[in-house]
Amino acid sequence: MITRVQDRLRAPALGAALALALAGCVAGPSFHRPSVPLPARYRPMTESSAAARPQSFSPGRYRQRIEHGARQTAPWWTLFHSPQLDALMRRALTDNHDLAAARAAVAQARELVAVGAAGRYPQVMGDASGGRQKYGANFLGPDAFPPFSYVAVGAGISYRLDYIGAEARTVEERQALVQYQLSESGATRLVLTGAVASQAIMIAATRAEIHAVKGLLAEDRANLALVRSAVAAGSVPRLDALTARSQLASDQTLLPPLYQRLAVARHALAVLLGRSPAAWSEPDPALAEFTLPRQVPLRVPSELVRRRPDILAAQAQLHAATAAVGVATADLYPRIDLTASLTEAALRPGALFGPGSLAWSLIGGVTEPLFDGGRLRAKRRAALDVLDERAQAYQQVVLVAFRQVSDALDALRYDADLVAAQAHARALSRTRLRLERESYRAGHSGLLPVLDAERQREHADLGLVRAEEQQYLDTIRLLLASGGPVT
Repeated sequence: MITRVQDRLRAPALGAALALALAGCVAGPSFHRPSVPLPARYRPMTESSAAARPQSFSPGRYRQRIEHGARQTAPWWTLFHSPQLDALMRRALTDNHDLAAARAAVAQARELVAVGAAGRYPQVMGDASGGRQKYGANFLGPDAFPPFSYVAVGAGISYRLDYIGAEARTVEERQALVQYQLSESGATRLVLTGAVASQAIMIAATRAEIHAVKGLLAEDRANLALVRSAVAAGSVPRLDALTARSQLASDQTLLPPLYQRLAVARHALAVLLGRSPAAWSEPDPALAEFTLPRQVPLRVPSELVRRRPDILAAQAQLHAATAAVGVATADLYPRIDLTASLTEAALRPGALFGPGSLAWSLIGGVTEPLFDGGRLRAKRRAALDVLDERAQAYQQVVLVAFRQVSDALDALRYDADLVAAQAHARALSRTRLRLERESYRAGHSGLLPVLDAERQREHADLGLVRAEEQQYLDTIRLLLASGGPVT
């Protein structure tokens, strides 16, 4: 961590000789990449060891692979092997307005670097003037001076001697802000692609749930037809028909919330793609089109710190704060300004550039703060406080990044177990439903066991879809928490 620089600088005495003696030094601390305690792993040894066993991830066909700085060749979302998702990503990266705004912020920051860099060079200004003038009698004494016209053209040059490095620190600060905006743009891109993938998964999963509920309703109608036939034959009481109709009516209430959820997800995806919800007319992705990665690329902690956009953004802010301390420190020193001008002046345009029309000046000045009520030193102390704040914020961002990776790893571990359990429960529920229907048709049992078996099968079907959806979403979380690694 960057330590607080002791506030012991004193403004030097006036004089160009002392200023020149100080030429070449740079005010303020130099920036170095912060050192943070990097753990060897993301979770405690006992948990990470258990998670490293192949069987821990076998239900979801998961294995985590630790990358050691391997070169990236493809975006992270290609791990899902979905052409439709690839197309959505291309459109989002082209048309999303938040990402376009982030790119504009980067361009602005780069131009501000050019503005700051220009201050390191002499500034040359041209000027031209003309007018008519009369002096009062009391100005020149008893000799009357008639009104006269004049014209003048010339050029001036000014230069502030950057002997303490104030301009260099200003440029450094703005270059750090360019890196900050680049990292923010990268974070915006990462969040955008994660949101697109998540909304696509939610749409696909909701479609799968709707399909499951529609299948349930079809079975309810088949049950109702079966019961009505049995009632007509006198083999079951009329109450069974009422029970079957009630079950159908109850299951029909499951569809509207799913369609509402689907609409919200589709609207969100349309906005991410830079379109209004009314303009979205693309077909919905299907859950079967996605493939869970067999291996999840995961950066080691040291690589994570050098790749996650939010960590790089915090590092750039720390760099900018370091340079700002240098700027505030330079303000405590005298300022040395050099100016020169060359002017051609005459009473008529035709006399310009002739003998006697040339005027010139060469001026050097030193300005030193003598008393400002402590403003400059307070400004420097405030810059040091900002530096401390940025250093602490950087440390916190790194810790949060480690926590997010750890959370996602644990979530995937339990997701795999949940998917396996839900798949087993669905298989058992389907077997039970088949046997209960056969028993009902044979007259060995009533309708209630059949309806109870249907409820169990319904919960198992929807539970499996939701477990698979959560597994996909947590995979996305892990990939984003790792800074968007690729294979």
